[in-house]
Amino acid sequence: MMYEQQQRLQQPMMKMDVRKKTERNKSIEEERLEIVDLSGMSLDSLPNPSLNLASICKLDLSNNNLQSIPESLTARLLNMVVLDVRSNQLRSLPNSIGCLSKLKVLNVAGNLIEYLPKTIENCRALEELNANFNRLRQLPETLGFELTNLKKLSVNSNMLLFLPRSTSYLTALKVLDARLNCLRSLPEDLENLINLEILNVSQNFQYLESLPYSIGLLLSLVELDVSYNKIKALPDSIGCLKKLQKLSVEGNPLTSPPHEVVEQGLHVVKQYLCQKMNTGHQTPTKKKSWVGKLVKYGTFNGHGKNTGAREEREAFIMPEYRSIDGLASPSYMGMFSPRRLFSPRTFFTN
Repeated sequence: MMYEQQQRLQQPMMKMDVRKKTERNKSIEEERLEIVDLSGMSLDSLPNPSLNLASICKLDLSNNNLQSIPESLTARLLNMVVLDVRSNQLRSLPNSIGCLSKLKVLNVAGNLIEYLPKTIENCRALEELNANFNRLRQLPETLGFELTNLKKLSVNSNMLLFLPRSTSYLTALKVLDARLNCLRSLPEDLENLINLEILNVSQNFQYLESLPYSIGLLLSLVELDVSYNKIKALPDSIGCLKKLQKLSVEGNPLTSPPHEVVEQGLHVVKQYLCQKMNTGHQTPTKKKSWVGKLVKYGTFNGHGKNTGAREEREAFIMPEYRSIDGLASPSYMGMFSPRRLFSPRTFFTN
């Protein structure tokens, strides 16, 4: 009897000892991870490594003359968290980069890269991708479907014609920098970028002529730079961006808002656009557009009546609605469908 009681008392202690041992082994394993800095050594090729590649967590190969990275090398960097190969002569990245399942930061800026391998989508832990100053003409079409942890995407100073439609699925994205490209348009489904704080699509010069109306649904947006493009009119929905603190529009042939309004600052611009939206969607018929309902109930301008949530939602979802004047093309009508805006996939919160 005494023996059985002693066994019961010892068992919890044995479990605790095992847990401590596991934590200790984990910390030892983390201490064994190496940071390797081979930057600025004028390397034309990589030397044979003198250590286990799986032990490297950060590899800095920046500011060299590398023209390629061996497939076999990348495939063995199993614990890589940061890979910096900026300012080299790389024309492509190895397909085996998709093996880097723990990679969080990838910097390939300042190379000659014309495309990113589709396998980069397998780097699902990736939080920051810097591909500035390359020769990119397009990004992988399904990039946004897989890199759901991406917080910063920098692709400025390339030759991009479009951003993939899947960009709108990057719901963790906070910074999108696509200036100095050849962008013709932006994805229409921007409203899903619920965490986007900074959007820079400036200096696409003669190519970018308009912005999608959904840009007014970027509820976390703080900075918007659309300067030096060919934009003639800002979407009225920009007046709904309550958190917007900085708006750069210089270098555009703007007619709406007019120059004298822009000169008075962001607050006046937002007032102008909001008022234009409120008045522009009034219809003479009894059937009001669903956007008019959104304005009435305060979704856009924040001055709605204090009605119950259930009553408001019933007012939003209308079986019959009119398209917005001037934006009646099939692509815009799909974007403004009430069913689409209020689907479970849409995040429409303050």
